Formats: sequence, C-alpha cells, structure tokens
Amino acid sequence: MNVLIMGVAGSGKGTMSEKISENFGLKHISTGDMFRAAIKSQTELGLEAKKYIDKGLLVPDDLTIAMVKDRLSQDDCKNGYLLDGFPRTLPQAEALQEIAKEIGKPINCVLNLVMPFDTLAERITGRRTCPKCRAIYHIKFSPSKVDGICDECQTPLIHRADDSVEQLKVRIQEHEKNTRPALEYYGRMGLVKDINAAQSIDGVWHDIKSVLESVE
Repeated sequence: MNVLIMGVAGSGKGTMSEKISENFGLKHISTGDMFRAAIKSQTELGLEAKKYIDKGLLVPDDLTIAMVKDRLSQDDCKNGYLLDGFPRTLPQAEALQEIAKEIGKPINCVLNLVMPFDTLAERITGRRTCPKCRAIYHIKFSPSKVDGICDECQTPLIHRADDSVEQLKVRIQEHEKNTRPALEYYGRMGLVKDINAAQSIDGVWHDIKSVLESVE
C-alpha cells in the first residue's frame, strides 16, 4: 500500500504518520528528512540540493522529483511508502503519478487532514519545540513535564517565530493556491479521503485506520 498524507502545517501529519508507519509497516518519508539524509550521505542529488538550501532557495521541482524517485525505489519502500510533504503543487503531483507507475508503486490513497482555522491557530501558537532533539510539545494539549524544558534532553524549549497566526495565514494561502489543485487532481481519480483532524488524536487515528484498512 502506498499513501500520501496532506494538510496544512499543524494539522497533525507528523503524529499520524508515526502511527500509520508503526501499524501498517509503511516507510514514512518526509521531504525534509529525505533532503537531510541525501546531503549527509553526500549523494550527487543531495549535494546539488544543498547548493539551493544553503542560499535559502527552494529546491527546483526537477531535482526534488529526481530525489523522490530515487528514494521510493529503495529497498525499504518495497512493502509500501507513506509520503509526507510531497507533492505540494499540481506539476509535482503529475510527476509523482508518472514516477509511481514507472517504478510499479502506484498511489493507493491520499489522506487529506482537514481542520478549521481557529483550531489550527490554537495548535500552532501553543506549539513549543526542542532545538536540540526536535521533540514537539504543546502548552495545552501535550505539555512538557517541567514547563519550558524538554522531557527527552532537558534543553529549554523555544517558540518558533513562524508558529504565529500571521505565518499560519500565509501557509494557508499558499496551500490553497498551490496544493489545492494537487488535491483536486487526486480527487478526480477517487483517491482522496478527507479526515476531520480537529478531533482528538484517538478520533483522528480511528478514522485513518478505518480508511487504510478498507484500502488494504
């Protein structure tokens, strides 16, 4: 089974991806992790991507697509993959569709996590991150044991500058402009399953699990 998970920042993609990967044996691949791994391994594509990232530029589509193809072709994806953070645009979605067919790993389901703006804003503004181990907390929904201190490595937590209502509005505008056409593309194929991400974690997981079990 090969799955895409989509939704704006703060909708819970990371939390749900972890559960999907554990319960369904799918390799979770986020584009951020993919870039970091390729750069660390100093692959040809990774070094090329680093040139753009170091300048604060977006990695061009053709390079990102080549990296995704290479990653999905690796042995740890043979039992299925869960792709997170890609595609973000219609051209990327069309390119991914061709890649998936070419390597014999077609997309079976697109999970679209949907959440009202007010709920997203509450989640985003209350988020706290550990700069050292990257653990994520929330002052209301998932607080650290000691206020402002990471449970895992005891590093002071930070409130990222982009975890603001203003930045959330920008992200939603970008999502509607760029990612909505990709979702509509998959929707025409009957692959999109909207998930109410405003529920409790258990509620969201129940809905996702039911969808994926029906796909299996």
